[in-house]
Amino acid sequence: MTQGNETRRTLPRDGDAFIVEPLEGNMASASELDSVFTKQQRIAELAKQSPGMGFTSLAHYIDLRWLQAAYLRTRKDGAVGVDGQTAADWEVNLLGNLESLLERAKSGTYRAPPVRRGHIPKGTGNETRPLGIPTFEDKVLQRAVVMVLEAIYEQDFLDCSYGYRSGRSAHQAVESLRRQTMGSGGGWLVEVDIRKFFDTLDKAQLRAFLQLRVRDGVLLRLLGKWLKAGVLEEGSVQHPPTGTPQGGVISPLLANIYLHYVLDVWFEQEVKPRLHGRAFLIRYADDFVMGFACEEDARRVLDVLPKRFGKYGLTLHPDKTRLVPFHRPTGGSSGKRSAVLSPPGTFDLLGFTHYWGRSWKGYWVVKSKTAKDRFQRALARLAHWCRQNRHQPLAEQQHTLNQGLRGHYAYYGITNNGRALYRFRNAVVGLWRKWLSRRTGGGLRPWLWVNRLLQRYPLAPVVLVHSVYRRAANPR
Repeated sequence: MTQGNETRRTLPRDGDAFIVEPLEGNMASASELDSVFTKQQRIAELAKQSPGMGFTSLAHYIDLRWLQAAYLRTRKDGAVGVDGQTAADWEVNLLGNLESLLERAKSGTYRAPPVRRGHIPKGTGNETRPLGIPTFEDKVLQRAVVMVLEAIYEQDFLDCSYGYRSGRSAHQAVESLRRQTMGSGGGWLVEVDIRKFFDTLDKAQLRAFLQLRVRDGVLLRLLGKWLKAGVLEEGSVQHPPTGTPQGGVISPLLANIYLHYVLDVWFEQEVKPRLHGRAFLIRYADDFVMGFACEEDARRVLDVLPKRFGKYGLTLHPDKTRLVPFHRPTGGSSGKRSAVLSPPGTFDLLGFTHYWGRSWKGYWVVKSKTAKDRFQRALARLAHWCRQNRHQPLAEQQHTLNQGLRGHYAYYGITNNGRALYRFRNAVVGLWRKWLSRRTGGGLRPWLWVNRLLQRYPLAPVVLVHSVYRRAANPR
């Protein structure tokens, strides 16, 4: 995009370095933006060298170049906030807006606007999840603060945490879960669901956690303003006493900081030393499971977990928090099975159902398949789209359906999940057939017609994007 004589190239949001094309006028040059990364490295080095130190001077790192880098790392296609201003509107006077934003943030005159609240389907019945939508200017400033805080907290966060962290993903969490479970021969899994985590998070406790590492007045003031900003819904502004709105750039990091102290550090430093057997924790944002070699350990932790979370204003869902026997089934690779008194159960994490199954060679391995609710939710979205757009040209329908299929494969295309992906693709073909048949008012089109349609307008074939076999066949 070009505005006057300013040319920019959007950067990777979570990249490790700033790579830009030559910038003219008053915009930052490549070397100047690279200096932002150098500053982040310096903050990270200090945080790593002094894990117990509280930083009293951080705001000076946020200068005009830092804000420009934050702007380049902010999504431009998101929904508008309460001011109705798009990214394109804001960047018409980009340099002036950045200078004004910097001055207000440093002087303390910046006023955090309330977030516009929307609702998205939660995937369980008619339940919805509230989603906060900040203004674009607020997103830029939040991103600038996140760039400072990430440099500090990435040195503190433990290996068990995978959510919303640079270089980490849900697929890595699933792979770690599989590896650790198989390494211990299974055992007992505690599947946990925190009820309305983002709505019930205790703001006072969060501030106390932040002040352990961040004591800079400018940053603490900004964070306080965002926590007090309020929510605009149905024409009125509300100020909930607890929680942080989902959707804000700063929210995932604040959630990770909160659960780092409430759960991760507690489990590593206080729980594990008191156990009789091995144990592990896998957490992605507010979704997590704990694995134990001994049933006694699992039950003791499950008993104390509600008290631990209640101390920090959080409650566990009584029906979705449970103890799952997940030991390796008996029987060797020959296929002969011994009597099993209590067969292993299954549990869900990050959209996958995890279970014990046989490998191609006959060994027992932990497998993952698309969770039933996620499967049905994805199909329902595509069914709704097919119904609403059945009169569109076939080429346009093919393009959108292929986008949906490739997006589904990109997340659910993991090792051993091919059967669920084929079921999903076949179901999409059936939905397309159903709604194309209805646009003419006739009966259901015969499969011979459908096969001809797919020859001319093929749908994306199943691809196991994250298969270990695919990685082995295509080494980097």
